[in-house]
Amino acid sequence: MLKLYGFAVSNYYNMVKLALLEKGVAFEEVPFFPGSAPQTLTISPRGKVPVLGVEQGFINETSVILEYIEQTQSGPKLLPTDPFERAQVLALAKEIELYIELPARALYSEAFFGMTVPEAIKTKARTELLEGIASLGRHGKFSPFVAGETLSLADIYFLYSVSLACAVGHKLFGLDLLADLPGAKALLEQLEQNPHVQKIAADKEAVMPQFLAWISSKK
Repeated sequence: MLKLYGFAVSNYYNMVKLALLEKGVAFEEVPFFPGSAPQTLTISPRGKVPVLGVEQGFINETSVILEYIEQTQSGPKLLPTDPFERAQVLALAKEIELYIELPARALYSEAFFGMTVPEAIKTKARTELLEGIASLGRHGKFSPFVAGETLSLADIYFLYSVSLACAVGHKLFGLDLLADLPGAKALLEQLEQNPHVQKIAADKEAVMPQFLAWISSKK
């Protein structure tokens, strides 16, 4: 059986978890936090989550894990078979990660954990977020899903990156990042009603106290 290492507050962990649930794959969740302890680095070379445990060993990096799952597991396809359409989905996922998730991540400590981020970093991240959302508006189809008519890996990145970016935009800048993208806003609301997404949200809520205690121990 596949083993998913990580913790339920991580958006990247939840991307992999949703892919497994959508495809109906049996897997075991193994609590695992980032770090630099030798036993951690044995499983994750960079000490990051998530990690997928398979028969042969461990697979790290979310994008690689998701493609491995798509290549090896049955269930609904999350990547098109047509090379061009597949490239579009992968490009959208990468654009969401690079131009929306990463700028927003630079501000998580202030938006969610009560810390302070330097104004220069906030200004840069705000600009990058607005540019990233504009790019998504140009490339995404939202008909009704990000890349077209069916759920894909692009939607998984969209759900677990853009939702957090929207929270950051609202809390720190008073911005509605999806104000000019009604299709994207509707899709986010639609995805949040997915039973698997709701299960993941409930699991996240259940472990949040433990996660916040772990964050406090790192300060």
